[in-house]
Amino acid sequence: MGKASRDKRDIYYRKAKEEGWRARSAFKLLQIDEEFNIFEGVKHVVDLCAAPGSWSQVLSRKLYLPAKLSTDSKDQDLPLIVAIDLQPMAPIEGVIQVQGDITNARTAEVVIRHFDGCKADLVVCDGAPDVTGLHDMDEFVQSQLILAGLTIVTHILKNGGKFIAKIFRGKDTSLLYCQLKLFFTEVTLAKPKSSRNSSIEAFAVCENYSPPEGFSEKDLHRLLEKVGTPSGADDLDCSSGWLEGPNKVYIPFLACGDLSGYDSDRSYPLPKAPDGSYKILDPVQPPIDPPYKRALEMKKASNHGV
Repeated sequence: MGKASRDKRDIYYRKAKEEGWRARSAFKLLQIDEEFNIFEGVKHVVDLCAAPGSWSQVLSRKLYLPAKLSTDSKDQDLPLIVAIDLQPMAPIEGVIQVQGDITNARTAEVVIRHFDGCKADLVVCDGAPDVTGLHDMDEFVQSQLILAGLTIVTHILKNGGKFIAKIFRGKDTSLLYCQLKLFFTEVTLAKPKSSRNSSIEAFAVCENYSPPEGFSEKDLHRLLEKVGTPSGADDLDCSSGWLEGPNKVYIPFLACGDLSGYDSDRSYPLPKAPDGSYKILDPVQPPIDPPYKRALEMKKASNHGV
């Protein structure tokens, strides 16, 4: 009853299983691409915080597989996709997996090595911390995750490249926007239709990577702090408090996805077979080694008196 109820309440969860996506988040990247055409001319892509792999699946289906099936393509012309995560992930055709930390400089070196010394045209990140329900706390931790992603972006993204990252909207969104604007000429916050209205998530679509003149990756932290303390005072915390009043920043916000498409907050009737039954599909790819695996094993053992 629980599984059928979720299929009814969440149309994108159901469609993801029907279309072979590992998670409903695949539709978010697809709808962002519909609006911003982020895959145009892309040959090298990095997927940060990739597990369980739904965004990597989108990259494979939109970039790698069409090129592979093209009669004019050669092996050296195929797009290269690198997926990075601390957690292991089941294989995806055309995707190179790197199990590592996105804040580690060695991870960036591994990516560039896979690209034969070239840099990425596109970096995407759908990572998020475990939410607490305390919006201010969740927003802060998520913004720190994005800035950690920006650390590796400054090492692996070529000039003119694009960066797509999940954010949590809140009182300090303007600060994060200004920090991203240091490195990208165009930054837009997008809300895909597959993202629930009740969710504070949105996606920062950063286009045309153009770091400040003379920028060194080692200066990233100092540069980001300077945005939050423009007066230069040492006793101020990096915050968006100064971005109010006459300094108020207005952030471009765009709802993307077909308005006539499915509503992520609406319940839809289940498609029934001729005999009136409904077949519940299992998830496409269960987690390989989830963090809660040990807890489940201990609970199972206690139930059997071990």
